[in-house]
Amino acid sequence: MPRNSVVYVTLVHVVVDVLAVVSAVLLAYDLRFASGLIPYEEYHPFHNYIGYLAVLCLATPVVFAANGLYRPRRSISWLDHIYTIFNSASVATAIAMVSTAVIWRDLDASRLMVALAWAFTVLALVLGRLVVNLVQTDLRRRGVGVERLLIVGTNEPAHLVLDRVRHAPHMGYRPIGFVGESAECSVIDGLPVLGTLDSVGQIVRTHQIHDVVVAMPTLSQQQLLELVTQCTDEKVNIKVFPDLFQFMTSGVNTGDLDGLPLISVKDVALRGWNLTLKRAMDLLVSAPALVLLSPLMLLIAVLIKITSPDGPVFFIQERVGLDGRPFQLIKFRTMRPDAEKETGAIWATRDDPRKTRLGTFLRRFSLDELPQLINVLVGDMSLVGPRPERPVFVEKFRRTIPRYFDRHREKAGLTGWAQVNGLRGNTSIEERTAYDIWYVENWTLWLDVKILLKTLFVVLTDRNAY
Repeated sequence: MPRNSVVYVTLVHVVVDVLAVVSAVLLAYDLRFASGLIPYEEYHPFHNYIGYLAVLCLATPVVFAANGLYRPRRSISWLDHIYTIFNSASVATAIAMVSTAVIWRDLDASRLMVALAWAFTVLALVLGRLVVNLVQTDLRRRGVGVERLLIVGTNEPAHLVLDRVRHAPHMGYRPIGFVGESAECSVIDGLPVLGTLDSVGQIVRTHQIHDVVVAMPTLSQQQLLELVTQCTDEKVNIKVFPDLFQFMTSGVNTGDLDGLPLISVKDVALRGWNLTLKRAMDLLVSAPALVLLSPLMLLIAVLIKITSPDGPVFFIQERVGLDGRPFQLIKFRTMRPDAEKETGAIWATRDDPRKTRLGTFLRRFSLDELPQLINVLVGDMSLVGPRPERPVFVEKFRRTIPRYFDRHREKAGLTGWAQVNGLRGNTSIEERTAYDIWYVENWTLWLDVKILLKTLFVVLTDRNAY
C-alpha cells in the first residue's frame, strides 16, 4: 500500500477506535446511573470517570499498535481480528483501571460501571472496525486504494495465486502481469508476461508495482536473492508463495544424538492436557448437538425412506482415522444403493448421476454429515481435524505424497482447516494434505473454535459443495 494511503487509513482507525471508546464509556455510565434500569445505592457523577476515560483513550491506540492492529493486513480472518481486539481492549482496560487507582487513590468507582464499560468497549471497537473495513472493501471493489500486483512465475503455483486474487476483490489487489523464466508466452489467463527475471526491477518501476508475489518454487536461492536485490530500491512488498513440500516440512527441528547432528520432523501428535482439552470440547459440543438436532435428523431419515425406499437411511463406510486405525463412518445416504457397483471406489463429482434428488440437497448444505456427531461422541472422530479417507485412497496417497500419513497422527474431523479454506470435494489432495499438516502442527483450542465458526459460514455460502 502506498505510504500516504497507509498513514490515512491508520489515522482513520485511530480516530474511530477513540470514538468507540468514548461512546462505550458514555453508554456504560448512562446504563448504570442515568437510565434507571439498574438500581444503585450511591450516585456517582460522571466526572469521577473522566480520568479513567482519558487513560483508556490513550492506552487503546498504544496497545492496538503494539498488537499490530494498525498494520495493513489484508488476509487476516475476521475471527482472528476480533480475538486480537478482545485481548487488546482487555489489556487497555486493565491499564486504565490500574492507572486510575494509582493516580486517584481516593476515587470511588463502580465495579459494575467499569465492567459494563469494558464489555461495551470491546463491542464498540469491533463494530467500529467492521464499519471501516466495510467502507474500505467497497472502495477497493470500486478500484480505490488498490495495489498493483506482479506475479513471478507462470506455472501452476502462479495460476493458483492469480485465481485466489481474482476471487477476493475485497483484498484490493489488481494483478498486472507475470514474470517468467522466458518470455515465450505473451499472455496467460488474460494477463501479459511482462518480462523475465532479469527485468523485474524495470517492470516494477515501469508499471508502478506495489506488491510482488514470488510463485516460482524452482527458483534457486541465488535467483531469489537477485530478485529481492532488484526490488530493494523500489519500495515494494515481496511475498514468497512456498511449494507444497516446503509448506509441509515447515516443522523440522534440529538436534543431536550424542553430538551427531540430526534433523527431525516435528512431532505432530497432541498429548497431555491438549489432548484432554480437545476431547472435552468434542464431548461438550457433540452430545448437546445430537439432542438438539435429533428432530431434524429424524425428519431427514423419514425423507430418505420416502424418496429412496430401496436403500437404507444411513450409509456406513470404513474410513481411516487416528494412527491409521479403521473405523465405521456414519452418514445419511445420498446416493443410490448400488452407487459403486460398476465404478468401484471413486470420489463424487459435481453432477454425479448416482446422487438422489434429496441427496443433492443434503450434500449442498452438508446435512448428510450430521450422523458423524455419533462418531465424535464415541471417540472415533473429533469435531475438527483432517477429513477421513477410505483405505484404498490412503494407501495410494501415502505412496505418492510426502508426509501424507502425518495427517493421521490426529483424529479425523467433521470439518477441517483445508475445508474452510475452499478445499472441499474433488480438489487437490496435495494442497489439502499441506493444510491438514499445518493444522496438526499448529493446533490450538482457539484454532478449533475458529474453524467451527468458519464452517458455519462456508456451509451457508459455498456453492462448490457436492
